[in-house]
Amino acid sequence: MTVRASEISPVLVVTVGARACAIPLHHVAETMRPLPIEPVAGTPGFVRGVSVIRGAPTPVVDLRALLENVPNSVTYARFVTMKLGERRVAIGVDGVVGLRNLDSAQLGELPPILRDVAADLIEAIGTRDAQLLVVLRAARIIPDEVWTTLAAAEATR
Repeated sequence: MTVRASEISPVLVVTVGARACAIPLHHVAETMRPLPIEPVAGTPGFVRGVSVIRGAPTPVVDLRALLENVPNSVTYARFVTMKLGERRVAIGVDGVVGLRNLDSAQLGELPPILRDVAADLIEAIGTRDAQLLVVLRAARIIPDEVWTTLAAAEATR
């Protein structure tokens, strides 16, 4: 039996509804007040549209709609802008709890029932301060076909 050493990773903890989510800090660019959103036809329901952030059109994802498969939220308390390679995406959240150091010993693999449905989006689940904590797989928040749709919409403007 191999015992894995515990690793500490810095994360930004955000809330959507009653759920706490951790975003690996190396993916976080900034947090900000929400900006106006322009809808884009042909995108999945969790993509609210595009906002101009720091002069660049940036897709906005409704994290609650993405995680819970519910209609888009009407408002957000904050945007969290994330770096996904050369691309940026803003996620709409209800609140930003703050920076935390996350011990990998607090996390577990996804239960088998969730692996098939959530493995692309959720890296791990665990607890923090007796609350369920979902660690997001940031690079997978926006599928490639959505980037293609957004690029096509931008080209027609």
